[in-house]
Amino acid sequence: MKFLDQVKIFIKAGDGGSGSPSFRREKFIEFGGPDGGDGGKGGSVILKSERNLNTLIDYRYQQHFKAKRGEDGKGQNRTGRGGEDLILKVPIGTQVFEEDNKTLVFDFKKEHEEYVAAIGGKGGLGNTRFKSSTNRAPRKFTKGTIGEEFWMWLQLKTIADIGIVGLPNAGKSTLLSVITSARPKIANYKFTTLNPNLGVAVYDDKEITLADIPGLIEGAHEGVGLGIKFLKHIERCKILLHMIDATEDDLVTSYKQIRNELKKYSNDLVKKKEIIVFNKVDLIDKDELKEKIKFFEEKTKKKVSILSNTDKKLISKIKSSLLGYVFK
Repeated sequence: MKFLDQVKIFIKAGDGGSGSPSFRREKFIEFGGPDGGDGGKGGSVILKSERNLNTLIDYRYQQHFKAKRGEDGKGQNRTGRGGEDLILKVPIGTQVFEEDNKTLVFDFKKEHEEYVAAIGGKGGLGNTRFKSSTNRAPRKFTKGTIGEEFWMWLQLKTIADIGIVGLPNAGKSTLLSVITSARPKIANYKFTTLNPNLGVAVYDDKEITLADIPGLIEGAHEGVGLGIKFLKHIERCKILLHMIDATEDDLVTSYKQIRNELKKYSNDLVKKKEIIVFNKVDLIDKDELKEKIKFFEEKTKKKVSILSNTDKKLISKIKSSLLGYVFK
């Protein structure tokens, strides 16, 4: 399924039904009096978060959504049936913005949260409501009010335990494919990943969610490359897994380049817990790897883990350590 993280939709709550101007009409009763019931209320448009959704793709081809109108009132003081609410399901992490796409009105952070986006119109009053001692046969009734309607934006910020970041072609998608059931597109060229991919890793009956964030390049915080469009998906990850291609010549520069882009986008990103992993270690000599790790740790003062996507022991070790970070 394709990923879509921003969409503009039009919602219309149902109008309220009109009140009835009915009069009682029965045999042998000449002046039955008013018996018009009230109109039913219009249905509201409600957004509800669901855990099994991870994209807004359902709203790509249908942008207009309308709840049911309330039924008109009827004779014998019968109130019209209320219009059915329209439930629109969205992924956890969806943010609701007004039409200007700047004013945030709701943020879905948990499963089964509900937000009444557009309120249905109130039902009109039947003529029974206007009966009085001086007006025994009122013909007055009111129409239902109009339901709310407007354009709004939905934006999705991926919620995952771990966000996998790094330069293009660092092996992020491959890692996701070997430790989860996700099947991202993988190839040996830059920007294979054009959309964030989500996967769930299970280890010792525990689950962690990982997000493979598209490769970042210099200037990403200004929108260069895939830029800001995907940097925002890192904001809600608890931990960052920083993948570095061990076959590169200058690993320190590669590392600092990504850290610099994260900091320029948001200082909070560089404060997150970080796991640094040298990937593709099977492609270089062991002595060279030791030298690279030693030099990197001395320059950055950070510890490094190693990974080869063909080494099951290293994969299992990474899985175990990730669970340790998430659940400790």
